[in-house]
Amino acid sequence: MKGERPSSSPGVKSLARLLPFARPYAWQFVGVIALVIVFNASSVMQPYLVKIAIDQDISSHHPNPRGLLDIAALYIGVVVAGVAANYLQITLLQRAGQSVIRSIRVGLFQHIERQSMRFFDRRAVGALVANVSNDTETVNQFFTNFFLSMIRDGLSIIMILIAMFRLDVRMGLFSLVLVPIIFAVAAGFRGALRRRYQRTRTLLASMVAFLAENLAGMRITQLFRQEARQAQKFRDLAGQHRDANIREYFTSVWFNRTFEMLGNLSVAAVVYIGGAAVLGGSIPFGTLYAFIRYIQQFFQPINAMTQQWNTLQSAMVAAERIGQILEIEPDVVNPERPISLPADARGRVEFRHVTFGYDPRHPVLRDISFVAEPGWFVGIVGPTGAGKSSLMSLLLRFYDPSEGDVLVDGVPIPSLAQDALHRFVGIVQQEVHLFTGTIRDNIRMFRSDISDARVEEAALAVGADRVIAKLPDGYDTFIYGRGANLSMGERQLIAFARIVALDPRVLILDEATANLDSQTEQWVQQGLRAASQGRTTLVIAHRLATIRHADQILVLDHGRIVERGRHDELVRLGGLYARLHAESGVESRLFS
Repeated sequence: MKGERPSSSPGVKSLARLLPFARPYAWQFVGVIALVIVFNASSVMQPYLVKIAIDQDISSHHPNPRGLLDIAALYIGVVVAGVAANYLQITLLQRAGQSVIRSIRVGLFQHIERQSMRFFDRRAVGALVANVSNDTETVNQFFTNFFLSMIRDGLSIIMILIAMFRLDVRMGLFSLVLVPIIFAVAAGFRGALRRRYQRTRTLLASMVAFLAENLAGMRITQLFRQEARQAQKFRDLAGQHRDANIREYFTSVWFNRTFEMLGNLSVAAVVYIGGAAVLGGSIPFGTLYAFIRYIQQFFQPINAMTQQWNTLQSAMVAAERIGQILEIEPDVVNPERPISLPADARGRVEFRHVTFGYDPRHPVLRDISFVAEPGWFVGIVGPTGAGKSSLMSLLLRFYDPSEGDVLVDGVPIPSLAQDALHRFVGIVQQEVHLFTGTIRDNIRMFRSDISDARVEEAALAVGADRVIAKLPDGYDTFIYGRGANLSMGERQLIAFARIVALDPRVLILDEATANLDSQTEQWVQQGLRAASQGRTTLVIAHRLATIRHADQILVLDHGRIVERGRHDELVRLGGLYARLHAESGVESRLFS
């Protein structure tokens, strides 16, 4: 399925979709089942051994102390075997379950990484974080707690019924009467439980998304003094989540207490019916004892299974959310047979009658055509909303155009593998994103094939070496999340060094000098001249000084190229560019 068509599949189908992730660990789950059988057999044998001791060795006309000793020794052996099997089954299941969840989590993250920008345009980062962290952890409970309960408790019920029928058929039939009652109660609670769990999970995701968004924008919140307003919103979300949790717990308690009451009533019925049978001499006392224990054991796994109902419901809701993400195929995909650019590709960029809109009904670019010859320095200017950044997003193939073609060296970019395109075309943006790690790692983008010498040469080329030399550990200075311990200008210079180290043939500067002070900008302008040598460079400019000496300047307005030419030609033309030049001055910012 291509595009973002939401899934309407039920939770069971979504859980089934995740089962292939468990296939590599199938033998571990088989081992768990074998250990469960051993553990259940030991539990079922214990009342039967006591029954034998009572009927044959204690209540008989000839008590048998030796037999009691043998039964006691066998009982201890059975208990030890059960404890060992229980320990091994839990350990093995946790290992298998955690491995499955790791596979799901990694697979989900890689699937998200493959998505096109349109996917991220429509989703909050916090919601995706909740998918990868919270939802996968909830599904983990299915593969560990729920799976173990269904196998262990399901087999336990079957074994107990067999044992009861072997002891007394009439009492066994009485026990079977409980089964439809149990299913009727479960069916009655099922709808309410599912609604409660789904509501709780949805509110939790909303709360996480709100938290992530506000932590990322804390500077804006504090700058505009919105702390109280945002705190109230979070308080409201937290209150709704609290209320949903209380309702969920209330429903779950009623569900569990209903089964507990059924269990107690059943024990009372067995005591009454069985006691009368013992007094009538139709069954021995040891058999009654074993039946009472089996009835108690019968309701223990049933109660355990019903308590896992919330785990199943939560896992189904989480699996639906994960499934909705996994069902989305990227809008932008690699071709089946990608074309390789020649080793001597020069970096010619061409747009042919390109039309594009984030919403196809509302184009932001209309019939764009231009050529940037190899080695050209092309400036792109225009007011806000003119489509400048959209133009560059198409060249990077973050999106595909609705009409027309974008080509590099005569090859339509949809014919190229995306990793090859992104090695050929590089970008430096106004908002620089640095990763947690050292300066050196951020310049080489963690690529082992880029040497330390090349990193330092790149920094020297753009003037970043002067800034880096002042840092405590130079190139080994550790950068915190998003470069919080560096200034805006320092982050920008590192981004320029990164693009030089990666050495693309086409360089895009997306308003990349907008936030630099005058001293840093002088260093960057010097570095840019060196970095752009031999490369096709396209610059979205805030400052006219950045593109004054461009080989070609494209002026965009309302999604169209309204003017093109060199600086002096456009000033003499007296159009939009000349007006922007006159309003801003050569050294000031363009309002874009």
